Amino acid sequence: MTTSSLKRPQHPRSAYKFVFDALNHTQLKIHSRRAQEGEESHISGPELLEGIRKLALKQFGLMATTVFHQWGIDTTEDFGRLVFELIERGEMKKNETDCLSDFCGIYSFEEEFDRKYRINTSIAFED
Repeated sequence: MTTSSLKRPQHPRSAYKFVFDALNHTQLKIHSRRAQEGEESHISGPELLEGIRKLALKQFGLMATTVFHQWGIDTTEDFGRLVFELIERGEMKKNETDCLSDFCGIYSFEEEFDRKYRINTSIAFED
């Protein structure tokens, strides 16, 4: 058994579950389109981060940044570290071009989850 396989998880279990849910969400969206176009089905770091962003808005809304902070995740690079931890443990796979820098500076949590967030009030004003 290697030292890395004994490594204690760095985040709460819910953070890892969320990343797997976001990966599944992203795969469902991307795989069918890529299969039709005959492309590789691998999900890149930025694609996974887009899936994380969309799922976070759906599940957590304005609380996304707060939830992530509670998990010890404050940047997209932190999600990259979590993903590479899962890769090290053999729970996720990567290809030869994947690297941590793929997750760096993709978006700001404050911008995406706070400033750009809009509550759909149209249903409240329907007749």
